Amino acid sequence: MDIEFAQRFSDEWIESWNSHDIKKIISHYADELEFKSPLVVERYSDLDGIIYNREKLKEYFLIGLTNNPSLTFKLKTLLLGVNCLTLYYQNARGGDTAECFEFNKNNKVIKCVSCYSF
Repeated sequence: MDIEFAQRFSDEWIESWNSHDIKKIISHYADELEFKSPLVVERYSDLDGIIYNREKLKEYFLIGLTNNPSLTFKLKTLLLGVNCLTLYYQNARGGDTAECFEFNKNNKVIKCVSCYSF
């Protein structure tokens, strides 16, 4: 993982969420992907908790933005891996979230796993 790309992605990802700009948020993701989150289970009653395409992911994100009009994320730590990175941040509810992102050759997210504190 290129550290400059990781830092730029991290900054842009957090800023796009904090601005509530869905076009900027969704621009980080590939058309076909695998996005796993316990909130997918909660919002869609989908026991797999997986979204497989950007249009469905956009819908999912819009639910979160609508339900949390003052949503703000605060980055705590950026972790680097092999062709992946993890953002550890404070979420809109004040809890902790870790999201691991894997990228394709065009630097778009193709896999994301979200984990939340409880």
